Amino acid sequence: MGFLMDEYEKLSKCSNSWPFAEARTILKSLKGKTPKKGFVLFETGYGPSGLPHIGTFGEVARTTWVQNAFQKLSDIPTKLFAFSDDMDGLRKVPDNVPDQKMISAHLGKPLTLIPDPFKTHKSFGDHNNAKLRTFLDKFGFDYEFKSSTELYKKGYFDSVLINLLENYEAVIDVILPSLGKERQVTYSPFLPICPKTNIVLQVPIVERKIDTGTIIYKDPKSEKLTEIPVTGGHCKLQWKPDWAMRWTALDVNYEMSGKDLVDSVIQSSKICKILGGTPPVGFSYELFLDENGEKISKSKGNGLSVEEWLKYAPPESLSNFMFSKPKTAKRLYFDIIPRQVDEYLRHLTSYIEQENKKRIDNPVWHIHRGTPPFESIHLSFNVLLNLASVCNSEEKKMLWHFISRYRPDANPVDAPFLDRLVDYAIAYYRDFVKPNKNYRFPNTKELRALQELATNLEHLPKNSSAEDIQTILYSIGKQQNYSDLRDWFKALYEILLGQKEGPRMGSFIALYGLTETIDLIRRILSGKTPSLK
Repeated sequence: MGFLMDEYEKLSKCSNSWPFAEARTILKSLKGKTPKKGFVLFETGYGPSGLPHIGTFGEVARTTWVQNAFQKLSDIPTKLFAFSDDMDGLRKVPDNVPDQKMISAHLGKPLTLIPDPFKTHKSFGDHNNAKLRTFLDKFGFDYEFKSSTELYKKGYFDSVLINLLENYEAVIDVILPSLGKERQVTYSPFLPICPKTNIVLQVPIVERKIDTGTIIYKDPKSEKLTEIPVTGGHCKLQWKPDWAMRWTALDVNYEMSGKDLVDSVIQSSKICKILGGTPPVGFSYELFLDENGEKISKSKGNGLSVEEWLKYAPPESLSNFMFSKPKTAKRLYFDIIPRQVDEYLRHLTSYIEQENKKRIDNPVWHIHRGTPPFESIHLSFNVLLNLASVCNSEEKKMLWHFISRYRPDANPVDAPFLDRLVDYAIAYYRDFVKPNKNYRFPNTKELRALQELATNLEHLPKNSSAEDIQTILYSIGKQQNYSDLRDWFKALYEILLGQKEGPRMGSFIALYGLTETIDLIRRILSGKTPSLK
């Protein structure tokens, strides 16, 4: 199942997967040469104004896959920086944090100067940075964490900040055309941090002093002229100049961003060139949408958190969601989880049978960095959900009773991933399936079809395969004049499972058992409630 290094290089040059396409673009931009700093720098940005969400994870995961692909193409060393814009002034109170009244009293201050409403860290920014690191560590990302506050205050950006001061006019000429007339009058790339209030001020600059590296602004309250250095953390930059300054100071080679930042990338790239830097290779991904089709937001908390996803599905399924079609807007809500689990399982199963040239394009190759694990599952997550549903059980032992009968070679010890899936299926069934179950009684046509199904199942050998059962289901649907067999299967889902959608019925009946399925159908035919409660 492994690859030889020369085979990696050969296959990756023609791989159709998007991470390899990105890696080839990076290598081309470098002309095959190692940067002066000695490594290729991949960067991801995080704005800690709200708690980290899946979008944050997605950006790091996707960047890591590109980095891994690059490492297979080239022997140039690489690093990944997870950069936190924690010196930004907080503009509004997030909806999903405690003690909002306290936070509102600190609006306008850098996130690292606002008390932590969770009371676990020195500041709100520190708290959210810790959250970021915790879940990045949970997924095993190899990265270096960088804090905007720390780099500003320690003077790491000072030389580029002076450079920007010297090229002040050229920089604002890039930004001004994108602003309204009123904002053009007051705009400055430098945002002084008030020595008295610690508020990040959006004020016009009265004078620039290149020789002293300072700016003079009028205090918005006292109207007194105040002179302040642009270095040492006394000022921060507006978003677009800040991004360009960071690219220049750190010599960033690759950074992806959301589609909503396309214009920002264009303008920041122009500023980066003004500062003497080279803009990084970029990748524009589509945004995630909530259940209402709206963009997910850290401050609103209207998307899924990593913790919420991992309550109901393995981390590999989340990675699979992030890998697939990054340039397509995707709905990010609880009901997508089962499909992502099963899609991951299909990719993992197909990987075993694939030739190497196909494997390197398989998402599991990227998700597991070239070494996917193997465990024979043979059961989809949806089947497990429906097993819990028809059993009306949250008892793990009961589910394993049916699984072991269907797969005698499987047990919780020898099939640990399947055992984890059972736990996830029970949790998902309990919170999302069970509260929404809605059984219905069959109509006259459906009663005839169910009677025919029960009779046919009674004549099948007990060891009949899922395919044998599926063939009978198709045959009965046709005999009962269903012009669209999907209507027949939909009826089975609604009558037997109490839901609109369901698994492949042949596989499910083989798992649940012929005798149990016949008993369930007979119960319904006798006029009793379809529910097993």
